Amino acid sequence: MDNNDLLSRIIAEVISEMGGNVPASAVESAVKESISSASPAPAYSGSGGTDINITTDITSKESKATPTLENPADMDSLLRMKSKTPARIGVGRAGGRLKTQTLLTLRADHAAAKDAVFMDVDPALLEKMGLFSVTTLCTDKNQFLTRPDLGRRFSDEAIREIQSKCVKNADVQIYASDGLSSTAIKANLENILPAIMDGLKSKGISVGTPFFVKFGRVGAEDAISEALGCKVVCVLIGERPGLATAESMSAYIAYNATVGMPEARRTVVSNIHSGGIAAVEAGAYIADLIEKILKAKKSGVELQNG
Repeated sequence: MDNNDLLSRIIAEVISEMGGNVPASAVESAVKESISSASPAPAYSGSGGTDINITTDITSKESKATPTLENPADMDSLLRMKSKTPARIGVGRAGGRLKTQTLLTLRADHAAAKDAVFMDVDPALLEKMGLFSVTTLCTDKNQFLTRPDLGRRFSDEAIREIQSKCVKNADVQIYASDGLSSTAIKANLENILPAIMDGLKSKGISVGTPFFVKFGRVGAEDAISEALGCKVVCVLIGERPGLATAESMSAYIAYNATVGMPEARRTVVSNIHSGGIAAVEAGAYIADLIEKILKAKKSGVELQNG
């Protein structure tokens, strides 16, 4: 039953309960007819005369691809440019101000970015994927954001849990972490993790037990590498969200990672999201990249220069 059917049913029942003599079925039929013949939702004329239909999702890809600049000199060229970038070009202005639609879209994208940072990954997703969870030394989100150093370290108890639940000395240890975007984990993890693991196993590369790290920074992978004795460690982590997307994930991969090692020893695959590198495609690429790292026995700048 759609919303219109539900509304007509409720109205009919209310009138009947009030003692009306008109049969409920007749009232319901009349309400449905009224709804179906009603005019479409009106458009709101924003700053600068931009029409905004209140039923339109202004954050959608289609809406953002439509220029709000009035009377461009070359509409075809503008449309081609907008198809190549999520940047806010061709938006026009109202005097010295942004148009209403541009302002509302900015605020909506900013809200999505804040949610990505401050929301936690749904435990139901981790349970569905069979991932156990451990937490870094951070005790809450505020401490995680203000103390990056604690997001790279674990308590002795957490290390013992990782060691007791994970296969040790595997060729590759993969895990996921919220980082600065829980939304990225929600959007990509279900597709990318199986793609990487299946790709590695098909190459005869042993893979450790995947799990999840809450309040984790990239450098936490160094402690995990030392604890499990793996050759390569790979963390799938949410990146700092921007106004273009809040769903971007990166994979940070390191060979023989050790606590305190230079950041230059990490190999990074970034921009993993629906508008960048698709999760399944990224997973296949990461599996090939890890195979290359294992053969070369190096990662990061050393791999590039080798």
